[in-house]
Amino acid sequence: MKLITKNTDYAVRSLIQLAKEPGRYVSAAEISKRETIPAPFLKRILQTLIKEKYLLSREGAAGGVRLNRRTDLIRIIDIMKLFQGEFRISECMFQKRICPNRATCVLRRRIRTIESKLIAEFAGITIAALLKDKEES
Repeated sequence: MKLITKNTDYAVRSLIQLAKEPGRYVSAAEISKRETIPAPFLKRILQTLIKEKYLLSREGAAGGVRLNRRTDLIRIIDIMKLFQGEFRISECMFQKRICPNRATCVLRRRIRTIESKLIAEFAGITIAALLKDKEES
Protein backbone atom coordinates (compact mmCIF):
# COMPACT_ATOMS: atom_id res chain seq x y z
CA MET A 1 0.00 0.00 0.00
CA LYS A 2 1.30 3.41 -0.92
CA LEU A 3 0.03 6.28 1.14
CA ILE A 4 1.63 8.85 -1.16
CA THR A 5 2.37 8.15 -4.82
CA LYS A 6 5.36 9.41 -6.82
CA ASN A 7 3.15 11.96 -8.58
CA THR A 8 2.01 13.43 -5.27
CA ASP A 9 5.54 13.38 -3.87
CA TYR A 10 6.93 15.11 -6.96
CA ALA A 11 4.12 17.67 -6.94
CA VAL A 12 4.72 18.53 -3.26
CA ARG A 13 8.49 18.78 -3.75
CA SER A 14 7.96 21.06 -6.76
CA LEU A 15 5.55 23.28 -4.85
CA ILE A 16 8.05 23.59 -2.00
CA GLN A 17 10.78 24.59 -4.49
CA LEU A 18 8.50 27.27 -5.93
CA ALA A 19 7.53 28.45 -2.46
CA LYS A 20 11.19 29.19 -1.76
CA GLU A 21 11.12 31.83 -4.48
CA PRO A 22 7.72 33.53 -4.38
CA GLY A 23 6.83 35.47 -7.49
CA ARG A 24 9.77 34.13 -9.52
CA TYR A 25 9.19 32.00 -12.59
CA VAL A 26 11.27 28.82 -12.34
CA SER A 27 11.86 26.51 -15.30
CA ALA A 28 10.83 22.88 -15.23
CA ALA A 29 14.46 21.99 -15.98
CA GLU A 30 15.61 23.86 -12.88
CA ILE A 31 13.05 22.15 -10.63
CA SER A 32 13.89 18.78 -12.20
CA LYS A 33 17.59 19.27 -11.49
CA ARG A 34 17.15 20.56 -7.92
CA GLU A 35 14.76 17.79 -6.92
CA THR A 36 16.11 14.99 -9.16
CA ILE A 37 12.68 14.47 -10.68
CA PRO A 38 12.63 12.97 -14.18
CA ALA A 39 11.76 15.81 -16.59
CA PRO A 40 8.94 14.00 -18.47
CA PHE A 41 7.25 13.13 -15.16
CA LEU A 42 7.65 16.67 -13.89
CA LYS A 43 6.22 18.28 -17.01
CA ARG A 44 3.00 16.25 -16.70
CA ILE A 45 2.74 17.13 -13.02
CA LEU A 46 3.30 20.83 -13.67
CA GLN A 47 0.68 20.78 -16.44
CA THR A 48 -1.85 19.35 -13.98
CA LEU A 49 -0.96 21.99 -11.38
CA ILE A 50 -1.31 24.73 -14.02
CA LYS A 51 -4.66 23.37 -15.18
CA GLU A 52 -5.93 23.33 -11.59
CA LYS A 53 -4.67 26.91 -11.07
CA TYR A 54 -2.06 26.08 -8.43
CA LEU A 55 0.57 27.49 -10.81
CA LEU A 56 0.93 30.17 -13.45
CA SER A 57 3.13 29.59 -16.46
CA ARG A 58 5.01 31.90 -18.78
CA GLU A 59 6.79 31.15 -22.05
CA GLY A 60 10.16 32.48 -23.13
CA ALA A 61 13.68 32.92 -21.83
CA ALA A 62 12.49 34.24 -18.45
CA GLY A 63 9.60 31.80 -18.41
CA GLY A 64 8.68 28.86 -16.28
CA VAL A 65 6.12 28.36 -13.54
CA ARG A 66 5.35 30.11 -10.29
CA LEU A 67 2.84 29.71 -7.51
CA ASN A 68 -0.64 31.09 -8.11
CA ARG A 69 -1.88 30.48 -4.55
CA ARG A 70 -0.67 31.35 -1.11
CA THR A 71 1.38 28.55 0.38
CA ASP A 72 -0.74 28.50 3.54
CA LEU A 73 -3.78 27.66 1.38
CA ILE A 74 -2.23 24.74 -0.51
CA ARG A 75 -3.15 21.68 1.55
CA ILE A 76 -1.45 18.34 1.06
CA ILE A 77 -4.78 16.50 1.12
CA ASP A 78 -5.89 18.51 -1.92
CA ILE A 79 -2.70 17.63 -3.80
CA MET A 80 -3.19 13.98 -2.85
CA LYS A 81 -6.77 14.04 -4.15
CA LEU A 82 -5.64 15.73 -7.35
CA PHE A 83 -3.04 13.08 -8.15
CA GLN A 84 -4.44 10.02 -6.37
CA GLY A 85 -8.19 10.48 -6.21
CA GLU A 86 -10.20 10.13 -3.04
CA PHE A 87 -8.15 9.08 -0.06
CA ARG A 88 -8.64 5.40 0.75
CA ILE A 89 -6.48 3.08 2.83
CA SER A 90 -8.22 -0.04 1.65
CA GLU A 91 -10.60 -0.94 -1.12
CA CYS A 92 -13.43 -3.24 -0.20
CA MET A 93 -13.31 -6.36 -2.36
CA PHE A 94 -16.98 -5.82 -3.13
CA GLN A 95 -16.51 -2.20 -4.23
CA LYS A 96 -18.54 -2.62 -7.44
CA ARG A 97 -21.41 -4.45 -5.69
CA ILE A 98 -23.14 -3.98 -2.41
CA CYS A 99 -21.43 -6.20 0.10
CA PRO A 100 -23.79 -8.21 2.32
CA ASN A 101 -21.51 -7.47 5.29
CA ARG A 102 -21.24 -3.73 4.62
CA ALA A 103 -23.40 -2.63 7.56
CA THR A 104 -21.78 -4.98 10.08
CA CYS A 105 -18.17 -5.14 8.90
CA VAL A 106 -16.11 -4.14 11.93
CA LEU A 107 -12.90 -3.87 9.92
CA ARG A 108 -14.52 -1.44 7.49
CA ARG A 109 -15.68 0.75 10.37
CA ARG A 110 -12.18 0.81 11.89
CA ILE A 111 -10.57 1.59 8.54
CA ARG A 112 -13.01 4.45 7.92
CA THR A 113 -12.16 5.87 11.35
CA ILE A 114 -8.45 5.71 10.55
CA GLU A 115 -9.06 7.26 7.12
CA SER A 116 -10.96 10.14 8.70
CA LYS A 117 -8.10 10.82 11.11
CA LEU A 118 -5.49 10.69 8.35
CA ILE A 119 -7.54 12.99 6.12
CA ALA A 120 -7.77 15.49 8.98
CA GLU A 121 -4.01 15.28 9.54
CA PHE A 122 -3.18 15.78 5.85
CA ALA A 123 -5.72 18.61 5.63
CA GLY A 124 -3.74 20.40 8.34
CA ILE A 125 -0.46 20.20 6.43
CA THR A 126 0.21 23.03 3.99
CA ILE A 127 3.08 23.88 1.68
CA ALA A 128 3.86 26.80 4.01
CA ALA A 129 4.20 24.42 6.97
CA LEU A 130 6.43 22.02 5.01
CA LEU A 131 8.62 24.88 3.84
CA LYS A 132 9.00 26.06 7.43
CA ASP A 133 9.89 22.50 8.53
CA LYS A 134 12.48 22.27 5.74
CA GLU A 135 14.06 25.59 6.71
CA GLU A 136 14.25 24.55 10.37
CA SER A 137 15.92 21.19 9.65
